[in-house]
Amino acid sequence: MNKNFSNIKYLFEPRTIAVIGASASPGKIGNKIVDNIINAGYRGKVFPINPNGGELLGYKVYKSLHEITDEIDVVAIAIPAKYVFQAVKDCAAKHVKFLTIISSGFSEVGNLDGEHKIRDFAREHGMRILGPNIFGHYSAVSSLNASFGPKNIKKGHVAIITQSGALGVAMIGKTSIQNIGLSAIISVGNKSDLDEADLLEYLLQQDETRSILMYIEGVQKGERLVETLKRATKLKPIVVIKSGRSKRGAIAAASHTGSLAGSDEIFDAIMKQCGVLRSETIQGALDWCKYLSNTELPKGKNTVIITNGGGVGVLATDACEKFGVHLYDDKKHLKEVFESVTHGFGSTKNPIDLTGDASAEEYIQALTVALEDDNIHSVISLYCETAMMNANELAGMIEQVYAEYKNKGKPIIFSVFGGEITENSITILSKKNVPIFRDIYESASPLGALYQHLRNRNRDYRIEKTDNINIQQINRAVKSARDDNRKFLLAHEGQMILEAVGLPGPQSGVAKSIHEAVDLAESIGYPVVMKVVSRDILHKSDVGGVLLDLENKSEVLDAYQTIIHNCKAFKRDAVIDGIEVVEQVRPGTEVIIGGRQDKAFGPVIMFGLGGIYVEVMKDISFRALPVSSRDVSLMVKEIRSYPLLLGVRGEARKDIDQVKEAILKVGSILMECREIADIEINPLMVYDQAKGVKAVDIRILLSDIEKD
Repeated sequence: MNKNFSNIKYLFEPRTIAVIGASASPGKIGNKIVDNIINAGYRGKVFPINPNGGELLGYKVYKSLHEITDEIDVVAIAIPAKYVFQAVKDCAAKHVKFLTIISSGFSEVGNLDGEHKIRDFAREHGMRILGPNIFGHYSAVSSLNASFGPKNIKKGHVAIITQSGALGVAMIGKTSIQNIGLSAIISVGNKSDLDEADLLEYLLQQDETRSILMYIEGVQKGERLVETLKRATKLKPIVVIKSGRSKRGAIAAASHTGSLAGSDEIFDAIMKQCGVLRSETIQGALDWCKYLSNTELPKGKNTVIITNGGGVGVLATDACEKFGVHLYDDKKHLKEVFESVTHGFGSTKNPIDLTGDASAEEYIQALTVALEDDNIHSVISLYCETAMMNANELAGMIEQVYAEYKNKGKPIIFSVFGGEITENSITILSKKNVPIFRDIYESASPLGALYQHLRNRNRDYRIEKTDNINIQQINRAVKSARDDNRKFLLAHEGQMILEAVGLPGPQSGVAKSIHEAVDLAESIGYPVVMKVVSRDILHKSDVGGVLLDLENKSEVLDAYQTIIHNCKAFKRDAVIDGIEVVEQVRPGTEVIIGGRQDKAFGPVIMFGLGGIYVEVMKDISFRALPVSSRDVSLMVKEIRSYPLLLGVRGEARKDIDQVKEAILKVGSILMECREIADIEINPLMVYDQAKGVKAVDIRILLSDIEKD
């Protein structure tokens, strides 16, 4: 196997590159790729390949890869899909390190077998594949534009990883217009081999890359991506745009790239868990990346708004709250700092209002004192065009102030509003990479992203481990169901799982006869609950298979017969293994803890408001497993019903610590036993502080057994 199998540096910094499918026809993709490589100033060796030979753009065209005597690091393949496998075989014979397969016609159109055949052969021969179905890739560090996208990509510090080729090509044009320099842009297409996690490993170590933008339609190897993102976001800001948020969008994403878009709620929660900044719009993502790549992290959280209009100051205050920007509110200190520049008729409360009478000199003075004050860590500068300030002076003033702030490493961002001259100033300054916006919310948003990245860098991702897990007992419960050809666990098997992780549940037993039911009820103590135990009836309460508040022997006798009758009426041939008699637990706050083996992200844990209204309220939160104690605390706090656990209207605080422990225990079940596809404890009854929790009901489903 190639010793450089995992050294992805060669993809971005190749010494040699060949293009299979190089064409003399200007309209062909193979021609465009060779043209872009040459015109970008690539310093390595370029080998165009076409069976007809000849010359292309001053370069000799080789008839086959075998004619080349040099070692080849990267081969770009731009030929019809039916010829790609032979080209891959030729690359293997040449010991090529990386293949960028531009060609389409694979899993995105249903040709999954063809894609897997190529991928598996490449892996067997130590080659890595980018694609297929991509537009190529660009790397500023080696001046390599091995794509059929635009020429003259501006070099800079933003890296883009995109699953959509067309959108990626468009973003090249967009970044050029908006003066956003790129360190790299990579099209991943169908992600048959290399994916976002692989590419991040390189970009994180590359000095030229200061921020990373990812456009994702579907996630395939989510567990590895989560692990990589947790490390990555502590080093560099990562912004993601995810399509497929709606049901129709998810279907479109799947048909577009051959990968399934998972639940958006899960994706969103996991991105937050990993410290990724999620943008809803492409423009917002580009604004964030541009600002983050050109701005140093603030020394603290205190932000001051400086404005010449009270109204826009209030709007900016609202925007700061929306985007998580902390406004400095030490009124005494702010008065000491800004009283001399507000002249007694402005406001020294944050926002600092210089009023509409402010001149350019007074603006500069106010921004200068903010720059020099160590208690102020960032500034939002707002300007509304007035008759008191010459709009022609605006661009020069802002450029001067920005240079001073940048030199000192203090973040500042501008929002200006006015007529033609003001609009022209925005255009001029944007081209000079000054962070200036027309809308107040547009200016607060990148600053909010900067502060969120600062908070993300300080996150603790240490994983909590739950002790004393009886793995053997969990496996025995699962085996019991498998031996009975069931994909779900019966009541007593579910209790085995709870006991295996030390989660308390109500006393219970399964009665095989009406007399056993009475004996169990009197042993447990009244009141009791009775539930049918049947492989044919999963949702017991829906068919009258559960009866509550049974207070005595007579009620138990009646309940036993009623449950049997109801279940047989629902399904005449239902196999009834018995009737479970369960301690009726005392009331508490009902929550739900669940989880599943997600197709994209692997084991995922869920927490929320429980009981019979869980489907209606959908007050839930998610995290990818394994989780840290911080993850668990946040997922508990972020549900809308969290105040119920704190105690409302004179109620005592609930035992939140035991809720968190229960989440960790359910998570450990999913982590330790991947055969468990879905687990749900609903309700988990939560009692007052130090009084614990009790798992009232548990439902466990098993995964399909994969066949060879």
